[in-house]
Amino acid sequence: MSKTKPFAISKRAVWEAYRRVKENRGAAGVDRQSLEDYERDLANNLYKLWNRLASGSYFPPPVLAVEIPKAQGGTRRLGVPTVADRIAQTVVKQAFEPCVEPYFHPDSYGYRPGKSALQAVGITRQRCWRYDYLLELDIKGLFDAIDHTLLVRAVNKHTDCRWVRLYLERWLTAPFQQADGVLITRERGTPQGGCVTPPTIERTSYWNFHRASSANA
Repeated sequence: MSKTKPFAISKRAVWEAYRRVKENRGAAGVDRQSLEDYERDLANNLYKLWNRLASGSYFPPPVLAVEIPKAQGGTRRLGVPTVADRIAQTVVKQAFEPCVEPYFHPDSYGYRPGKSALQAVGITRQRCWRYDYLLELDIKGLFDAIDHTLLVRAVNKHTDCRWVRLYLERWLTAPFQQADGVLITRERGTPQGGCVTPPTIERTSYWNFHRASSANA
C-alpha cells in the first residue's frame, strides 16, 4: 500500500470485502451493474475502489429505492447499493463491527456474526416451557426516523478511526433514487438493504448511545 495515502486501508481488506459480497450475491444498484458485470474487469475495479477509499475521495452513489410489501399491509422501502458500494461498505463494516459487537445483549440475534434466526427460535422454544407470557414490541418507522446527529455521536463513541467515521457519515446522507430516476434527499433515517445498515450502525450504536445516556442520567 502506498505511503502517500491518508487512510491505512489495505488492498487485502478490499479483496476480503469483495469475497464476502460475492458470497452474499445481491441485486444490481442504480448503475444496473450486476456482480458478473463487475467481475469482468475485477482487478481494475477493485484497484480503483481501493484507491478512492484509501485517498478519502470515495463518495457513495445513490441507493436504488425498492418498495417491498409488508405482511401486515403497506410497504417497506429498501435501499439497494451498487456492487462497488456494497464492497466499500463491507470494508468499513469489517473494521467497525469488532468495536461494537461486544456491546450486544446476549439475546440479540439479528444481523450478528455467528448468530441466526434459528438460534433465536431455539431459545424462544426453551423459554416457552418456563414462562406463560410473551412480550412483543415494534418501533414504528425506526429506521426511517433515526436522528443522524445522535447516530454519528454514537458511532464516534465506539471508534476514533477517521475513515470509518467519514464513510459512515457519507452513507447516512446518500440519497435514494427511485425507478424513474428522481433523487430523494435524506436528512433522517437510514436505508435498509446495505451491509452497514442496520446491523453495524443502527442496532448497535444507536441503542448503545441511548443506553449509555440513560445510565448517566
